[in-house]
Amino acid sequence: MSLLSLPLSAPLKSPLKASPHRIFISRFRDSPLPFTRLLGSSLQTVVRIALESGLRFHYVAAGERGKPLMLFLHGFPEFWFSWRYQLREFKSEFRVVAIDMRGYGESDLPLSTESYRFEYLVTDIKDIVEYLGYNRCCLVGHDWGGTIAWLFAIHYPEMVTKLIVLNCPHPSVYADYALRHPSQLLKSSHFFFFQLPRFPELMLSINDFKALKALFTSRSTGIGRKGRWLTAEDLEAYLYALSQPGALTGALNYHRNVFSSLPLNQNHVRSPVLLLWGERDAFLEQEMAEACRLYIRNHFRLNIISGASHWLQQDQPDIVNTLIWTFLKEGEGRKSYRN
Repeated sequence: MSLLSLPLSAPLKSPLKASPHRIFISRFRDSPLPFTRLLGSSLQTVVRIALESGLRFHYVAAGERGKPLMLFLHGFPEFWFSWRYQLREFKSEFRVVAIDMRGYGESDLPLSTESYRFEYLVTDIKDIVEYLGYNRCCLVGHDWGGTIAWLFAIHYPEMVTKLIVLNCPHPSVYADYALRHPSQLLKSSHFFFFQLPRFPELMLSINDFKALKALFTSRSTGIGRKGRWLTAEDLEAYLYALSQPGALTGALNYHRNVFSSLPLNQNHVRSPVLLLWGERDAFLEQEMAEACRLYIRNHFRLNIISGASHWLQQDQPDIVNTLIWTFLKEGEGRKSYRN
């Protein structure tokens, strides 16, 4: 499962290179960024819809109401903004909605770690789809959002017309592969670090969130040389969201529940699946991608995008959008190919 985070061997050391008086500075951003300027006026922000769970969720939407729903689920440490290129691209034929997941952005942030168990995260998606007036959707997820998308398709197959996952293996593939491959277990060592209380939040925020900036921009984990790099405004958008009180704890609480949620009781996906994978993913080994086929009881298409990083939909948005369009419009072909 993609469940991306910080490799302990590199970015965590970088804040200590700063001068001592700057190490423990983490600047809270109290002025919201002008997202309408970053995205254009065609996207409308809908703030805090209330669900039966009592939680309120924030989302950004575009496209005509009544068109088929395409729902986007972001990963760690992101928020709805990671889908900006796809919201613009698919609004012509879909009602596109990108949510802030539980504990992220402007959505509610439950305090207890228990509130981030898989069953609650999956139920959030069901409630949101129904709140929006739909009984099914095309579901798109990246990283942690990909994990929740896999699980939602497993438990609510009638609500997923097509499943599109970016850089996130099927949860059972991840659990089995990581236990049998020490190299992947090493890449996943952040899971163990993130079980600690408070200390991970400190390490991610010191020196004005330098470690988080490195995730997106460093040579080892960030967007590649041929990718679409984050602008200064794009990066500041992430820092605004993650600098809010409690934001890092909400994001890390996803990791703090993973060991109590595996193995899965159900595994099979009955929806057509498109799996897109950045070849340069620093956190996940590519061999897991093909193994996902074992759990899919429908059409499965796998595309490996050469030179692309873990941040696939932002790194190579044009390629990603083209491959999604192809998948949405194709029949029941069985071809898996490489880009």
